[in-house]
Amino acid sequence: MGKSTASIVVALVVGAAIGFALGHAGSAGSGSAGTAAVADAAKPADGNNKPAAPARPAAAGNGQIMKATFEGNQPSKGSADAKVTMIVVSDFQCPFCGRVEPTLKQIADTYGKDVRFVWGNNPLPFHPNAMPAALAAMAAHEQGKFWEFHDKLFANQRALAPEFYEQTAKELGLDMAKWKAAVDSQKYKPQIEAEQKRYSALGARGTPAFFINGRPFSGAQPFENFKAAIDAELSRANAELAKGTKPADLYAQLIKDGASTPPAAANDDDDAPKGPVYVEIPADAPIRGSKDAKITIVEFSDFQCPFCSRVTPTIAKIEEAYGKDVRVVWRNLPLPFHQNAQLAAEAAMAANDQGKFWQMHDKLFGNQQALQRPDLEKYAQEIGLDMKKFKEALDTGKFTQRVKDDAQYGSKVGARGTPSFFINGKSFSGAQPFDNFKQVIDAEIARADAAIKGGTPKDRLYEKLAGKS
Repeated sequence: MGKSTASIVVALVVGAAIGFALGHAGSAGSGSAGTAAVADAAKPADGNNKPAAPARPAAAGNGQIMKATFEGNQPSKGSADAKVTMIVVSDFQCPFCGRVEPTLKQIADTYGKDVRFVWGNNPLPFHPNAMPAALAAMAAHEQGKFWEFHDKLFANQRALAPEFYEQTAKELGLDMAKWKAAVDSQKYKPQIEAEQKRYSALGARGTPAFFINGRPFSGAQPFENFKAAIDAELSRANAELAKGTKPADLYAQLIKDGASTPPAAANDDDDAPKGPVYVEIPADAPIRGSKDAKITIVEFSDFQCPFCSRVTPTIAKIEEAYGKDVRVVWRNLPLPFHQNAQLAAEAAMAANDQGKFWQMHDKLFGNQQALQRPDLEKYAQEIGLDMKKFKEALDTGKFTQRVKDDAQYGSKVGARGTPSFFINGKSFSGAQPFDNFKQVIDAEIARADAAIKGGTPKDRLYEKLAGKS
């Protein structure tokens, strides 16, 4: 697999929302790359005591190689002669940073000496325990026990507190006087902040973010997605070694011509619209709310995407808070690496054909780990669908192209990851918290009121505000 293939893989996987992340702590109203989506990570996502995950971090670019350097005092494991160097920019309180750790272990087990890991700290400001945890881990690094401390922190993310750090330091046999002095003096805070600044400047503003031989890669993605990028980089490394580059000089050579700043508009290609985007609403699109609403939210989403599930209560809260002023429109965007997403979307559209889209929507998001055909039929039966009609729709692929049309159109208007929203045409990416949505919605209500005052009929507000007329 060559460079172009790797770029495509990375773009497909992380080029959205991704706004990558995405932790997408940036502009709430922008879907541009390099922003970091904020989410309420304090609330449990389920019954297993795992914290709710923040939104997917944005891609740090379009796959372009970055000059991602690191200092000798950053924690690393693996050979300096490795063919692939992966800089892991992470946050100990970020749930998705924790969830990607088994994948990183799988990478290490699979590739062995060919992959080296370098740690880059990025404790996000809305994670109150992240900086103290990073300071404690770096104090352990001073005594050669960073990775052991790292493992303890990620295994106990809901226990992050000074008492836990001290207990962990004792369990690891650290010199406690030396460790406490480093923690109490915040000895490593300047280094941590320098790492944040360095990798943020390269576009890694959310967590987890990675640079794989300098190539940006964001989010807690599946192993297969990492593998595609790593295999491409192994090919690039082998080609460079064949030219005579010494293994010890390989990484420096591979990033030598990398960019020092991310593209100014990483998600804006020549075809991407600028400003408000008029997103068409198909006649059969699932809709809640009135055409006269001051706010139209078009959501591009994927039933297998965990971020899409976690934003659903936020959308419900928006509808409750704004009532008749908000209309929500659903459009499908099943991502290619979610193997059950396409069929789930077809099932939802089959339910929509019988007037029960939102009931099926709730079933699918409430059971994201069970989206096989028998599961879909079970949900259809539970919500009272005509089963003969439902099964026939799936058997014949009645809505296959309909779903694909949504996804293709989403890419056209700039919805390259999930969940992606257009609020009166303004791009807004990721599973962000209610307050971030509220900021944009309140501004849009003011804009709608001004348009109404200027004579725009209520049933033409969306077209006017989204730039169609």
